[in-house]
Amino acid sequence: MKSLAELQALRDKVKTNMGIRADDSGNTRVVVGMATCGIAAGARPVLQAFTEEVAKKNLQNVTIAQTGCIGICQYEPVVEVFEPGKEKVTYVKMTPEKASQIVQKHLINGQVVQEYTIGAVAGSKL
Repeated sequence: MKSLAELQALRDKVKTNMGIRADDSGNTRVVVGMATCGIAAGARPVLQAFTEEVAKKNLQNVTIAQTGCIGICQYEPVVEVFEPGKEKVTYVKMTPEKASQIVQKHLINGQVVQEYTIGAVAGSKL
């Protein structure tokens, strides 16, 4: 690397090859926690369900991604939904069936599925 421009060009090329949009500022991002705790709790099928449902519904404005530890292991699998101009929504104790409902109700119809959020689950245990 001889310049910052070369480094940025390499970064953009790698992002393109990985299927990550360089500018997803107008997109909704669905992020699935895929650390060891999430995987052990069933995050892989949840990630697959989100990916399949978004593709099946042909949602062009939704990006599915994975991340490491979100930090609330007792609530795994954890999924965070980031919508432009809105607060983050954290869904917990996810299953593939719940993922399908979230795609339909939240991502398509704009209604947060409250009973699957961390506030509802954590509040019921107090």
